[in-house]
Amino acid sequence: MIEDEKWMSFALEQAGKAEKEGEVPVGAILVKDDLIIARAHNKPISTNDPTAHAEIHLLRAAGEELKNYRLPGTTLYVTLEPCAMCLGAIMHARIKRVVFGAHDPKTGVCGSSENFMEASCFNHKIDIASGVLENESKQLLKNFFNSRR
Repeated sequence: MIEDEKWMSFALEQAGKAEKEGEVPVGAILVKDDLIIARAHNKPISTNDPTAHAEIHLLRAAGEELKNYRLPGTTLYVTLEPCAMCLGAIMHARIKRVVFGAHDPKTGVCGSSENFMEASCFNHKIDIASGVLENESKQLLKNFFNSRR
């Protein structure tokens, strides 16, 4: 979808910021009514915080912006498939749709490693789209990890 590619390009910009800061290059944006509500990128290394994933920072910023911990009617664009922690937070925020770039066969829980989308413990259902600008997302990650080996 061309619209999804447009928004994912903004998430890729955030991933680039993470990379420049020495963080794993994952970026995210939240869109509602064709407007970017919040932008964020990974910061666990610089903040010494294992919960400082792009999605978590994004949800916190969006909650502040919208003055609500629930974020219905929004779409979250993220360059890497969410992990269990992030998907749980996304579910609790009542995000309507998640669009991700690269699949994560190690920790991705939207179908790659596990499929938490089918778990009965969640009472909220999210629409998922995957593989949007996947090659660009993968290349950022590949370059980052190759430079550290």
